[in-house]
Amino acid sequence: MFLQVILFTLIVVAGTGGELCVSRAMKKVGEAKSFYPAEIFRVLKRAVRIPWLWLGISLMAVAFFSLLGALSLYAVSFVVPVTALSYVAGAVGSVVFLRERVSGARWLGVLLVTIGVTLVFLGRR
Repeated sequence: MFLQVILFTLIVVAGTGGELCVSRAMKKVGEAKSFYPAEIFRVLKRAVRIPWLWLGISLMAVAFFSLLGALSLYAVSFVVPVTALSYVAGAVGSVVFLRERVSGARWLGVLLVTIGVTLVFLGRR
């Protein structure tokens, strides 16, 4: 049980934290105005200079290897639904970390995901 909590916490927190960090970095970089190679190179050149990008990539790597560990120990039908808690963490993180607004309909979706994950977790026994 303790190993489950550690693995799934790493997957959810590190994965979502990584996505939030990369999002923060890319908002600072701005969008590519075209898909010409010179423009893509310019955007990449700016992105690799932002520490948030590297922190995000590192966190996502931790989440990926934690997911591999979870998949080697537990059934996919258990792992994938439980990792859906990332949607909950993403909504909360976007409000707290990125100062985004989340609509009531999205919060309702987050609640439904939470209920679904709880049912999957309780059905594990």
